[in-house]
Amino acid sequence: MTREAISVCWRQTAWRLFAAACLLMSGVASTQAQEFSADIVMHRGDVLTPAGRLSVRDGRVRIETTDLPDGFFLIDAAKPAAWFVRPATRVYMDARQSSRLTRLFVAVDPDAPCPQWQAMARVAGLGSEGEWRCEPTGEDTIQGRSTVAFRVVPASGQGFTGWVDREKKFPLRIATADGASIALEHIKDEPQPASSFELPADARKFSPEALIERIKRSDVWVAKPDETPDDKPGDAAASRR
Repeated sequence: MTREAISVCWRQTAWRLFAAACLLMSGVASTQAQEFSADIVMHRGDVLTPAGRLSVRDGRVRIETTDLPDGFFLIDAAKPAAWFVRPATRVYMDARQSSRLTRLFVAVDPDAPCPQWQAMARVAGLGSEGEWRCEPTGEDTIQGRSTVAFRVVPASGQGFTGWVDREKKFPLRIATADGASIALEHIKDEPQPASSFELPADARKFSPEALIERIKRSDVWVAKPDETPDDKPGDAAASRR
């Protein structure tokens, strides 16, 4: 092979590698979660009630609600996990079933959102049996954004309908079985501070179960009527260890 032919071959290989790198980077960019914020509004009939505020960054979600103004929720669907944080007392705890918003407003696959919704339901202690079904029912435009609607059918319990923004990969509206509709309004595409999506460095995790166990081991634990005089709380706790 001549030197000129080798040079042409190398140039062609370089261009192929460059094109492959561009495709790879565009794919990575398209899968990255967008950063935005929005108001959460509850619709029930003709009554509209502000319910809180939501912000999203890198797949993590922060929700501040009017029901619990002394703290905020953090959701990390990648783990998956959901916490409620009280900054004033430097305490956080598992969110569990304290708000259905932590199970509904999470990043999802716009073509198959059920795995993410079911995973967050399991984090809350719900929907652990069987696989959920997400049945597409059509497309709609919400606040100028293209969405696809899904009727969500859990293996057990009540279902709901979710409208998922294809571009943001995030639900914009949820219609629950009790007749309520929860929607995101005044959506703003803007950078979100990373610190807003982190647990406070000085916060400690509060566990209700651990508190109950400590109370059982203390002198304030009252024996049940059917316990014998020898069944002291301390002995019962020790037998469980």
